Amino acid sequence: MLPKHNILKLLLQSHLQKHARINYLCYLSCNPLCTTAESPSSTESPSLPSWIKFFDSQSPDEDFVIPSLAGWVESHRLNEKSRISSRVLSENHETDVDKISKILSKQYESPDKVVEALKGCGVSVSNSLVEQILRRFSNDLTPAFGFFTWAKTQTGYMHTPEMYNTMVDVLGKSKKFCLMWELVKEMDELNNGYVSLATMSLIMRRLVRGGRYDDAVEAFRGMKKYGVEKDTRALSVLMDTLVKGNSVEHAYKVFLEFKDCIPLSSQIFNILIHGWCKTRKVDDAQKAMKEMFQQGFSPDVVSYTCFIEHYCREKDFRKVDVTLKEMQEKGCKPSVITYTIVMHALGKAKQINEALKVYEKMKSDDCLPDTSFYSSLIFILSKAGRVKDANEIFQDMKKQGVVPNVLTYNTMISSACARSEEENALKLLQKMEEDLCKPDCETYAPLLKMCCRKKRMKVLNFLLTHMFKNDVSMDAGTYASLVRGLVESGKLELACSFFEEMVSKGIVPHHNTYKMLVEKLEKKRLGNAKERIDKLLAHAKEQKTI
Repeated sequence: MLPKHNILKLLLQSHLQKHARINYLCYLSCNPLCTTAESPSSTESPSLPSWIKFFDSQSPDEDFVIPSLAGWVESHRLNEKSRISSRVLSENHETDVDKISKILSKQYESPDKVVEALKGCGVSVSNSLVEQILRRFSNDLTPAFGFFTWAKTQTGYMHTPEMYNTMVDVLGKSKKFCLMWELVKEMDELNNGYVSLATMSLIMRRLVRGGRYDDAVEAFRGMKKYGVEKDTRALSVLMDTLVKGNSVEHAYKVFLEFKDCIPLSSQIFNILIHGWCKTRKVDDAQKAMKEMFQQGFSPDVVSYTCFIEHYCREKDFRKVDVTLKEMQEKGCKPSVITYTIVMHALGKAKQINEALKVYEKMKSDDCLPDTSFYSSLIFILSKAGRVKDANEIFQDMKKQGVVPNVLTYNTMISSACARSEEENALKLLQKMEEDLCKPDCETYAPLLKMCCRKKRMKVLNFLLTHMFKNDVSMDAGTYASLVRGLVESGKLELACSFFEEMVSKGIVPHHNTYKMLVEKLEKKRLGNAKERIDKLLAHAKEQKTI
């Protein structure tokens, strides 16, 4: 823990806006609450999906790479002699993952066609290979399911329950619920306990996200036929899934249906409290807390934190203080999550000085900040324009024994991109790579948007390659962001290409994305391109209903 004077210097800074800046070590931190190589020598390149685009530069900006990062970018650079999407390494460098990826990167009408294409590929299937391929193509159902189907026919290999669960999740994400249930039936027929609560949790989550609340509840009711017990833990999973899916009403109905036949727990009541607070129905939340007490469960730090989160959302900091005081009087110490919520809310309300004081309260309660706390403080300081402070906190984290995670890096990268600090943002991505911190879609989103805005096409190509090599599958949000960004920068050909790629994967874009693209095509009098876009979208919508 840092000496007290370090945080006091942070506080002092808030009162010295007109004076010279103080050189100090920063410590505090906070986070938004959740209830969450050598360059190949060959002239060919690894297999990439068709969304890795190769094109000739049309202006100095498009081909520009910051000199200090040129070596890193070049080490990842793929051969750019042709515009072909699928590429392969030489035999000396090609891995089994590369071989499979090359095959899967082509367009197929159905999973059966994928199975045919994979026959005789000469790859030995393993759990690690299946896991990496399914992760890499998790947002592209046809190649993922085709590969999964082919892999289970290979001699000496059998899908583990975890791989089946991954495929169940991919099918659910694509809203192919009939296929999903067929796969669950297949798992059940293996009679090895393949269907578990983890399986049913994924099913219920995907049904809820697809708006099928009643189907999710029905899945819970029918779990017993798959050998999964309807117990306290399972009930908690269902109710939590419904609440996170913005339907506390369904969660409450489930509670009423099963409360007399399944043992209750404090977690079940806290899920209800959180759900009611989330929908601003505080009276119902208080009733749930009262019933919790009547059932023999004492309200705990999670219970109170739900109310604190609600008051923070309403910017009612007086009630936040009252609730914190009530907690202490009842011997219920706030957790780091509680303090993180309060700090983040104060920061968003532009009460930076008060947000920093939260650390002093934490310290007096012997509550140490964690990675999420740091990430949140970095976020609110960056939003307040105190970039130097945010950077010092980021640098100080490791000294305090707190390792930055993907959320921390995403916060820093997003902040740098918002200020168009291209070099800083890319160096943070490079540091992630050095620290073996795996990026996700949220890591790349602001970087891709910045490249579109600044027309850095070479760097954009590098980032898409970097995504693929890190097994980050393009999702609907990433595609939409690319289409919009490329339209705004005048890259209509590329925008249409990404739009086509998106709908070919069964991803139906939001109307605003479609409207933005076709309006620009009409303005440029590109009627044929607009007609093709319309046909593609109509086909995607038709497939979505099947």
